[in-house]
Amino acid sequence: MSQFWLMKSEPEECSIDDLARLPGQTVPWIGVRNYQARNFMRDAMRIGDGVLFYHSSCAVPGVAGLAEVASAAYPDASQFDPASPYFDPKSSTEAPRWLNVDVKLQRKTRLLSLSEMRAAPQLATMLLLKPGSRLSITPVTPTEWQAVLDLLTP
Repeated sequence: MSQFWLMKSEPEECSIDDLARLPGQTVPWIGVRNYQARNFMRDAMRIGDGVLFYHSSCAVPGVAGLAEVASAAYPDASQFDPASPYFDPKSSTEAPRWLNVDVKLQRKTRLLSLSEMRAAPQLATMLLLKPGSRLSITPVTPTEWQAVLDLLTP
């Protein structure tokens, strides 16, 4: 059975439109530097899991598209690159600290804004909407996934 995830990306770094332009419409989800989010990728994500592609840290945050997990977790190469903002001098190729998965676009959607999501009673349990929730990757229940799909359908 597939699982579902919300994955945040800052549009200046990788927007839904950027993803649509990439070869194979697939991007490695690099730069995750939170152990809980890393563990979700390592221990729980599976190829084919659904992804709510969420634009964060922007004027109007919200779900901008649907995607899927397209690879198993593997070492995030940016942790080894001293020129990368995601460089981690404590990580080594023998014992990498940070992982990523590849994410493949399913389809761009209208922007389902954070304010619309907050106003939807069927999303009241969503981790994204909990006070203090700052994780870049959070699990989404099948009920929440369906509620988002319903909100996206005119």
